[in-house]
Parts: sequence; C-alpha cells; structure tokens
Amino acid sequence: MYHFSANAKQFVLLLIVGIVLLLGYVHYSFFNERLNGVWFDSSNKDIPVDEDQRNTSLSKSIFRSREQNIISPERLLYKQPSVLVGRTDVVAVTPWLAPIVWEGTFDPDLVDTIYKSMNITIATTVFAVGKYVRFLRDFLETAEKHFMVDFNVRYYVFTDRPDDVPSVNLSQGRHLSVIQVPGSNRWQEISARRMEIIQTAIERQISREADYIFCLDVDSKFHARWGAESLGRLVAVIHPWFYQATRDHFTYERRPASTAYIPMDEGDYYYAGALFGGFVEDVYTLTKVCRNQLEEDARNSIEAAWQEESHLNRYLLYNKPSKLLSPEYQWDDKKTNTKEVKVIRFSSVVKNYAEIRPNV
Repeated sequence: MYHFSANAKQFVLLLIVGIVLLLGYVHYSFFNERLNGVWFDSSNKDIPVDEDQRNTSLSKSIFRSREQNIISPERLLYKQPSVLVGRTDVVAVTPWLAPIVWEGTFDPDLVDTIYKSMNITIATTVFAVGKYVRFLRDFLETAEKHFMVDFNVRYYVFTDRPDDVPSVNLSQGRHLSVIQVPGSNRWQEISARRMEIIQTAIERQISREADYIFCLDVDSKFHARWGAESLGRLVAVIHPWFYQATRDHFTYERRPASTAYIPMDEGDYYYAGALFGGFVEDVYTLTKVCRNQLEEDARNSIEAAWQEESHLNRYLLYNKPSKLLSPEYQWDDKKTNTKEVKVIRFSSVVKNYAEIRPNV
C-alpha cells in the first residue's frame, strides 16, 4: 500500500484542478467559436461594443437566435468566394475597414438567410408632411416589392395629414403606424426637426418594436432588391452627386460658428441625409446628438447649410459608420446613370420643389 506525503497530496490535487480548468476552457472556446464563427454574420463586431451595448434587447435576441437557429450546411450552398476575383472598378472598403456595399460584392441569398434566422424586425421611418404625402403611396408600394422582402418590417409614417395616408396592402409580418406631427411654413424647419422627432419616437415606441432602423425620404421609390446586406451597427449612404468628388467640393457646413462645422482639410465622404440607419440604439444616439447640436445652433441664430444633413455629416466624421451603402441605395432620378452603378435600388424622384414646398 502506497503512502503519500502531504506535499505530494497537494501536488496531485493541484494537478487535478488544473486538468478540470483546462477542459472547461477548451469546451468554452469551442462553443464560443461555433457562436461567432462562419455560421453567423459578424457585422455587429465592426466596432467595439461596451457592456451597456451588450445588454440591449437586440444583443440578447441575436444571441438567442444564434443558439436556437444554427444554419444547417445544406442552407449555405453558394459559389465559393474568391480573394482574387471581384469588382475592380470601385473601392469596396473604407480606410477604417468598413464595407462599402456595391452590386457584385455580396451574395444576396446567403446574407438574407443568415439574418432571417435571427428573426429581426426592421423599422423604417418616413416624413410625409404637407404636400409630400402624395409620394407615400409609391414609396410604400415599391417598398413592399423590393425592401427587406420576407423580413419583419414596421413603417412609421410621420405626417400632419393622417387622413391622407393611403391604404396599402402589406405582406405578412409588416405593419404601418401613423404618427401625427405638426406642419410648418418652412421646409427647413421640417428638415431640422426630423432628428428630434425620430429620437422621441425611438424612446416612446420604436425601441420596443424593432432591432434595426432605416430613416428614409418619402419622395423616393424602390426599383430593385434591398436586403440584409444593408444592415450594420451604423449605416450611411454615399451621396450620388458627390461620390466622385474630392472633399474640397463637398457642401459641408464651413462656418466655425455652427456645431456642424467641418474644416476644409477634413472629411471622408459626403453622406446623404435621405438615408441613415443601423441598430436602433446607435441611431438613437446619432439623432440625440444631432438634435442637441441643431438646438444649440438655433440658440445662436445660425442654421447649417443643409440642416440635418450637415449635422449628420459632422456626426459621421467623428463616429465612423460600420457600413457604407453605395449610391445604388440613394440615386437621384435627375442624374445620368454612370458605369459604376450597375443597379439602382432606391432613388429620389423628380419633382417641382416650388409646387410642393411651402417656401423655396
């Protein structure tokens, strides 16, 4: 019969504890890799997330979906990706490594399959104030054909004419809410109040009903597929009139007295105010900051060159978007098509501003 000294017993005990801890670490690493590996989209890791962000309902819902909706291999049949062959006529990534989404840079079926397994809801806000309500039917009807098809979508229509909101047949899983807002005799004021109204709507309603949000202009229509490739933590669109221009030609706010001020030697891209989006909580922060800056400018009797668009560009310069959409996602029907834009997904329609705006 063997006898062990006290020191030997302690050594054996420590060895056993070490083996147990090692096995636990290996099991955890394998499980974590399955959760965050090739089975799932990792766009929510583009920018580090603090602990408060991790505790949001969105993060929890995505984690639950990852556990419960692992995508089977047979659902992932698609052409092998290549690191050597692809779009060579456009840049598909920013200097801070955010993707720029162009036709031919993603697999639509694969991306949609990944996000559909998460059972997410996308909020979509539009302002149909004054005579702009006339654009609402085309916006909604074309959205039902092309925008986030087969996803849960909630439209939030802000209008001073709720009785003029058209009745549109919505697909299953899609809903429309009408929120009454005041009109104005100045279109600039309507534009400037947009951030405040979206912020308030997120606080009161949207944060409980959606995971992602896109804020779009109503005087626009959809023409082709717009799917989950557009989703990200903070998303902006490159303006169709400036994507070929240098920063010295951007129409940033150049007056230092404004909180939207951007110096001549700064700036990445010129972003269109007609489209921005992302996680609901990130868009909430964006709208809150822009609202505060707009109000500070108003107290100082200054109005930025392009109202909320100027403040949006200032915010995104110092809070980089995690994903950029190419001008495919915000074209202008007045602009001649260019060879880089292979497909127009969403565009601003031609209109007579003198006829639809209360002031010009």
